[in-house]
Amino acid sequence: MRYTGPKVRRSRRAGIPLTRKAEKIMERRPQPPGQHGTGRRPGKESDYGRQLSEKQRIRWYYDLTERQLQTTYDRAKRRPGRAGENVIAALESRLATVVLRAGFAASIYAARQFVNHGHVLVDGAKVDIPSYLVKPGQTVAIRERSRRIPAFVAAQEGVYADEHDAGYLDVQREHLSATLVREPRRAEVPISFNEQLLVEFYSR
Repeated sequence: MRYTGPKVRRSRRAGIPLTRKAEKIMERRPQPPGQHGTGRRPGKESDYGRQLSEKQRIRWYYDLTERQLQTTYDRAKRRPGRAGENVIAALESRLATVVLRAGFAASIYAARQFVNHGHVLVDGAKVDIPSYLVKPGQTVAIRERSRRIPAFVAAQEGVYADEHDAGYLDVQREHLSATLVREPRRAEVPISFNEQLLVEFYSR
């Protein structure tokens, strides 16, 4: 079941901002939520606990169900290369993530909603599946008649642009389009995941 609760609370639990509002609040309150979050001495966490926590961080950041993340891992481990890096590359290639990285949405939740509502085209055809895997050479764009929506006017002005440029995307902000030039590399993802813990969790 997909999470619909407070995003700031989940961000503080994960230790990473999931929305822009969470980013501002976490600057003031970086500790975990709850009355015991402040001043609490962290106990020694088990290996399983660390693996579970990191798996949850990755799942929450990309707004995935447990089954979606498990499926992504199962596919990634069958590909050449390191399974953890393959997982992150696949998650960064999801349509909702590409919309976010291109600066067309303020959060992964907004990006997912834009895709679901049919505002996003892939190579000129409407795709309303957030988990759709964009392939190198494909172009993601906001459809013409959606560009008058205030959120996309803001995107065109660069309001949602990330300070970390995604080197694997060729973004034409004035046209609200972005082409996936190549598969994302782990080093280009601006989030400090320890994907090896994810691999260990699913390899138990």
